[in-house]
Amino acid sequence: MPARFQNFENSANPTLAAPRVAKLRALFEVHGVDGFLVPRSDAHQGEYVAKGSERLAWLTGFTGSAGIALVLKSHAYVFVDGRYTVQAGQQLDPHVFEVVDLIASPPSKWLAAQAGKGMRIGFDPWLHTISDVKGLEKALTEAGGALVAVGANPVDSIWEDRPAPPLEPVSIHNIEHAAVLARDKLTHMAEAVRSAQADLCVLTDPSSIAWAFNIRGKDVPHTPLALAFAVIKSEGEPLLFIDKRKLPVKTEAYLNQLCTLMPPSDLEGELAKLSAKAKVALDPVLAAEKLRRTVEDAGGAVVEVTDPARIPRAQKNKTELDGARAAHRRDGATVSAFLAWYDDQPAGSLTEIAAADQLEKARISTGEMMQMPLLDISFDTISSTGPNGAINHYRVNHETNRTLKEGELFLLDSGGQYMDGTTDITRTLPVGAVAEEYKRRFTLVLKGMIAISALRFPNGTTGAEIDAFARSALWKAGLDYGHGTGHGVGSYLSVHEGPQRIARTGRQELLPGMILSNEPGYYKPGEYGIRIENLIIVIEAEEISGGDKPMLGFETITLAPIDRRLIDTHLMTREELQWLDAYHARVLNELSPIVEASVRPWLKIACAPLEHYART
Repeated sequence: MPARFQNFENSANPTLAAPRVAKLRALFEVHGVDGFLVPRSDAHQGEYVAKGSERLAWLTGFTGSAGIALVLKSHAYVFVDGRYTVQAGQQLDPHVFEVVDLIASPPSKWLAAQAGKGMRIGFDPWLHTISDVKGLEKALTEAGGALVAVGANPVDSIWEDRPAPPLEPVSIHNIEHAAVLARDKLTHMAEAVRSAQADLCVLTDPSSIAWAFNIRGKDVPHTPLALAFAVIKSEGEPLLFIDKRKLPVKTEAYLNQLCTLMPPSDLEGELAKLSAKAKVALDPVLAAEKLRRTVEDAGGAVVEVTDPARIPRAQKNKTELDGARAAHRRDGATVSAFLAWYDDQPAGSLTEIAAADQLEKARISTGEMMQMPLLDISFDTISSTGPNGAINHYRVNHETNRTLKEGELFLLDSGGQYMDGTTDITRTLPVGAVAEEYKRRFTLVLKGMIAISALRFPNGTTGAEIDAFARSALWKAGLDYGHGTGHGVGSYLSVHEGPQRIARTGRQELLPGMILSNEPGYYKPGEYGIRIENLIIVIEAEEISGGDKPMLGFETITLAPIDRRLIDTHLMTREELQWLDAYHARVLNELSPIVEASVRPWLKIACAPLEHYART
């Protein structure tokens, strides 16, 4: 039986980029521009976009979830971060595009240094945030150029077979899993709008809308979102701009009790009417520049505020946290069953696709057995071996599918969407006997994962302040990794949820109830990749014996063995080994009652204590 939730077709075709870029350039004169920006985003500025919004992938062949292209008259560039450097090099036609580091030299910085005087760069104001446009305008103005908003996206005019907007049905997220009524959430959000001294607030993030209205959808891959906009008024009924064709009778009746339903095509006109002499709250890092212009053109004033759903959504309530724990126990049983099966397969007998297929089948089977079905995977499974493992967000397809060969490492990053929670777990496994280098570097990554797991920290600490703990052992060995250590995770929502994150750029204070990933790694381009990932919950501050002040900490909720065959215990401290033994004892205790009887002997061996050869 093939995978139900993931296909392995190769959607990237670098050979199509040259003629498509040529067609785009042919429209520059029509729009009065010398270049055009093509971001990965849609009008909602989300990471996950519908097929008809995948303009960057269609134009360039690059399929990563973050990036932006700059097409000029004679040159073209694609800006990507460290997660996608290798992938971009493989998917882009080097005769058409040059890869640029998105972090070291974002488009605004690049244009400030490279744009010629009088250069006019076009952009679609629906596809860039208010903050992004400020940076681009500043850079081009200082360089003597100009940023030019286009009325209709020129990429859309040359994309002849562009998919239609999705019309997947919207469902109600029951109070059993949400715990808080949508009416109460909307009331609190209206209070937040009043506190910001605004008259209304435009919600653009579909995750915030899903959370606030207690609805879920299927408009984007693997993430239960319904694409929509909402207006929350300081006084009066909210407006929800959503295509009614997506609303079953029961869902429409439910929403009619909460808000006024309007078609998305009415958003611009309705916002203009509401904005006249009004103060309109927009999140500058989430809201499209088009919304700011609409408000100000109508005589309104923009008040820059953080999306009022963002922090309440990130701080899970007790029901959501209990659901996350339950989802991770089930998912841990699934992953353990897969790992037991994996150990029975001879080296050289599996492919990346076969392994991904088997894991999905295990998730489906476990969900059915425990009467909490798998509703989707939470992202395309990263099933990678050998050099493919060095591609952070590798997506296996029939052309890249490799056999797991003796002596290599196998990196498996996967997750599930369940009604009670979203999961995300990575394990790195040996394929037969492996080199000592692999074990050493795996152990350094493990030390970083344990450092975050065991960390205690004071109120007010941000993710940026703790990111280095995960890298310390690697840094001492002259090694590092090019992605953040942890991202936020939603409650049957996005597997990548903001604003919380553990990274150099993680400026959000870590608050009790937030769920994050803990996933340091190491990647050797062209050879192998290592990553170990558990999900963690920020727990309330507690007193420490002999200390002066209470400290926050983390609770690990992912439950699955970490491969002991890759651990060099001589590199670990006694405290680290004790943490790992305690973690494995907990895995064994919590999973033994729910895994199938045939898996229990394997689980007992996989969770056995390590020999404590560590230094003190």
